[in-house]
Amino acid sequence: MDIEIRLDDLSGPLTQALIAAHLAGMHDSSPAESVHALDLDRLRHPSITFWSAWDGDQLAGIGALKMLDERNAPEQRAEIKSMRVDESYLGTGIGRRMLRHIVAVARGRGCTSVWLETGSTVEFVPARALYASEGFVECGPFGDYVHDPYSVFMTLDLTRAGV
Repeated sequence: MDIEIRLDDLSGPLTQALIAAHLAGMHDSSPAESVHALDLDRLRHPSITFWSAWDGDQLAGIGALKMLDERNAPEQRAEIKSMRVDESYLGTGIGRRMLRHIVAVARGRGCTSVWLETGSTVEFVPARALYASEGFVECGPFGDYVHDPYSVFMTLDLTRAGV
């Protein structure tokens, strides 16, 4: 499989359809007040960079990086948003490739840590396992998040050697 991860302006119908599926899936597995996935308009915020993973002309997955701190802040933190793999590509490593791409970009931007929020229910076990296998550890809420029984918060310290 020859996968190309590229910047995405969110205008393509396949990208929009996968974002819609992502949002629907989040609403299917969590109460509305516990859904933190971003819609198209919020993904267009200047603090967010969005990528899509392509297998030829087939969309395999999506992911985004949201910068949490101002450019001149002494510490630069980022959050992973909208990680989703198309159902036909589940189990093929697309999620891991996208995650590694996003972490590499965060590192290249000088970030000291990367954060994420994911679900706590059984549907999210594969996602939590992926994040843990890449060095993410559970932590408390960050940014504007608050404790939520439907959320698991994780972080990756990019200042540690070997990360």
